Amino acid sequence: MITEARKRRIQKIFELDGHVYAFVSTTIDLCLSVFEWAKFRKYKGGIKMHTLYDVEAQILAFVHITPAKVHDSKTMPEIPYEKGAHYIFDRGYNDFGNLYTINRIEAFFVVRAKTNVRFKPEIWKRRLPENVISDSIGYFTVYKSSKDYLEKLRKVVCLDSEDSTRYIFLTNNMTASAETIAELYRNRWSVELFFKWSKHKKFWGTSENAVRIQIYCAIITFCLVAIVQHDMRLERSIYEILQILGISLTDKTHLRDLFDKSNFKNVNVLNDSSEPNLFNF
Repeated sequence: MITEARKRRIQKIFELDGHVYAFVSTTIDLCLSVFEWAKFRKYKGGIKMHTLYDVEAQILAFVHITPAKVHDSKTMPEIPYEKGAHYIFDRGYNDFGNLYTINRIEAFFVVRAKTNVRFKPEIWKRRLPENVISDSIGYFTVYKSSKDYLEKLRKVVCLDSEDSTRYIFLTNNMTASAETIAELYRNRWSVELFFKWSKHKKFWGTSENAVRIQIYCAIITFCLVAIVQHDMRLERSIYEILQILGISLTDKTHLRDLFDKSNFKNVNVLNDSSEPNLFNF
């Protein structure tokens, strides 16, 4: 289903040669007294869903489920890397050994660096665009970082014009513009809509296998709806369609009419609906 959905929805937003992926994780909290196998902390249970998200197709490309206590960076070796693709990471993935692996297979990464990153620039770019503070190429200066990542890399520092947040990005893409690097990172948040929809806490089974099956069913549902949205050329987002379907399970209205903008003007109110919803878990 993932392959079929991605094939139909693939598009080029960034005009880069390879695919653009965001690798993100989310924790699904579970009641420890019911899900005893999912121990997270002393009085808390949970699992973590590590997701490789195709940013341009807006479809999941790979999912890896672990106990909630597994650190995000520990799952980086599980990613099915592709030559020429771009991988976008948040600060939890500042594992320079794994990032160097991406570099060695001739793929690209953009990772938001921690504020204490030690970096020695050798080349600076001049005539910087607005909201770009610096753009340089250099090396790590801390022994462990320089040992894990043996080659040059690029450091881009940007300022968010809306809230003045300072972002530090590290990348091995030496040619893309600083604006493109920042835009790649900004688009990683599109996966949050899938997480928002999928992270309801009602599970129909309590075993580890039952929980995994329900997560996989949610992914299949998401892919099916993505295909429907594409094939019907609907103007609504996948998230909106999922919300409408969730309260329309017994409705015999034609799909084209069901998704008409005039029928549901404010989809956000659907979150508070008390109607049966087989798509929630």
